[in-house]
Amino acid sequence: MKAYLVLESGEVFEGFSFGSETNLTGEVVFNTSMSGYQEILTDPSYRNQIVTLTYPMIGNYGINSEDMESSRVQVSGLIVKEYVDYPSNYRSEKTLGDFLKEYNIPGIQGIDTRKLTRILRTKGATNGGIFIAEKFSESFRDEVKKFPGLVGADLARVVTTEKSYTFGTHSPEKYKVAVFDYGVKQNILKLLDSNGFSVTVYPALTQAKDIMNQGYDAYFMSNGPGDPEPLDYAIQSAKDIINAGTPLFGICLGHQIIGQALGKKTAKLKFGHRGGNHPVQNTDNGKVEITAQNHGFVVVRDESDDVPITHINLFDNTIAGLRSKDKPVMAVQYHPESSPGPHDSGYLFQEFYNMVKKSKHQ
Repeated sequence: MKAYLVLESGEVFEGFSFGSETNLTGEVVFNTSMSGYQEILTDPSYRNQIVTLTYPMIGNYGINSEDMESSRVQVSGLIVKEYVDYPSNYRSEKTLGDFLKEYNIPGIQGIDTRKLTRILRTKGATNGGIFIAEKFSESFRDEVKKFPGLVGADLARVVTTEKSYTFGTHSPEKYKVAVFDYGVKQNILKLLDSNGFSVTVYPALTQAKDIMNQGYDAYFMSNGPGDPEPLDYAIQSAKDIINAGTPLFGICLGHQIIGQALGKKTAKLKFGHRGGNHPVQNTDNGKVEITAQNHGFVVVRDESDDVPITHINLFDNTIAGLRSKDKPVMAVQYHPESSPGPHDSGYLFQEFYNMVKKSKHQ
């Protein structure tokens, strides 16, 4: 079947379908990672987004049950230059196309992803849609115009767990951490578990004040999709934890929520940071980490020094990490769990553990 990618900015790309024969709209973005498409597709941070992969051949190693970052495909569509229908890898259990069909997600191949990426870089991330049809219809443009966009969208409550649950191994020797699930990835939970934490995960709408009497040694605010500004319930939880002086760590959306709680503002980036090759400088020691990133919003820089900046994105000098001056609080904009991506930033989970240990001793 033919497929059409229609952008709100007016451009139309004609290609071929390789996923589900359904029409979906979303925000069209691009990711520069060379591998890890399964982790990208199942990352809840991509909810309501149609992802363009800039690496030209996608599907080579198939899909397996071990590399899921959530229980389902989260994107609203996938755009690739060339889809590989015959994966070659000993871990492969199914093709990428079958994986998309299983979750009723469209995919389009055979378009010029270089041209598309240049449009997104020049004009910014834009609303769009993938439409499966033999002929183009002007009604496709009307459907794209109906998509409300991500500004002001509270998607954390859409992707979060319905009820709390425990993860990994629990023992008295471990510190107890409560994880607020705004779209948490499985590898974040695995690394918290392996770095000395007994993990309990809570739905996004859980208020910190309601679980503070359960003996948690620390709290964690996860990654997730959408705009952080309307998440007043999460921002209030961050404020309550900070005021209580209990250790708090946030990643991606969690970083933005903590930034808001500390008095910073957030804003939407032109085309976002998505890929596995973003250089970030640690302001404490000057070292540069190559990081995995996936976000469209950012904590805004200002002249205030009330909130120390710990990491800077060297692509555009935006804030990539912050902490509190006098409370045990740390947050980073990127994805140190490295699924997919480089492992340079994995030390942050041990740094969080050390922060909790120091706080307990005090």
